[in-house]
Amino acid sequence: MRDGVVRRTIKRIALLRYNFDLRATRAIQGLGETPLYKLCGTCNQCGACCETPMVPVFTPFFYLKSIRWLIIKWHRLVNGFDFIGENRREKTFIFKCTHWDPETKLCDSYDSRPGMCRDYPRNLIYSVRPEFLEQCSYYAVDCNSERMAAALDDLELPQEELKELKRKLHVSETGDA
Repeated sequence: MRDGVVRRTIKRIALLRYNFDLRATRAIQGLGETPLYKLCGTCNQCGACCETPMVPVFTPFFYLKSIRWLIIKWHRLVNGFDFIGENRREKTFIFKCTHWDPETKLCDSYDSRPGMCRDYPRNLIYSVRPEFLEQCSYYAVDCNSERMAAALDDLELPQEELKELKRKLHVSETGDA
């Protein structure tokens, strides 16, 4: 009983901190940094982002055992994520979410879900190379897509090759070039 109260209190504090950080980050971004991409598409409720959340880790923290342990414990205690592996190349920890039901594809903790869940996939439009999960119906379109698409159209490429190039460069408004 006491463990549940402590967990809920920590989650509330973490959520308050996340909301503060999010507002501050968006205010700073509004002052100068503009997104590199427009976010397009809608959630198709595939659950790919919920089933195995991936947490990027600052490179030095990825290798320091005591910090790794703290990050993994934090996500277990606060978010209900069970550590299942890591991607050494991408410096991410891979978890299994204990709140996500694979049959209903619903989160039993949606109202108090972690900040990373609340901000996905919006957080990707500021990255240099946004990569969405394969099942996800969201996609990014480069803010300069019209000029880039016109330049690509001037190239004498086979139609299928041109379509694939536009998809990879995020210049298609439809997500499939």
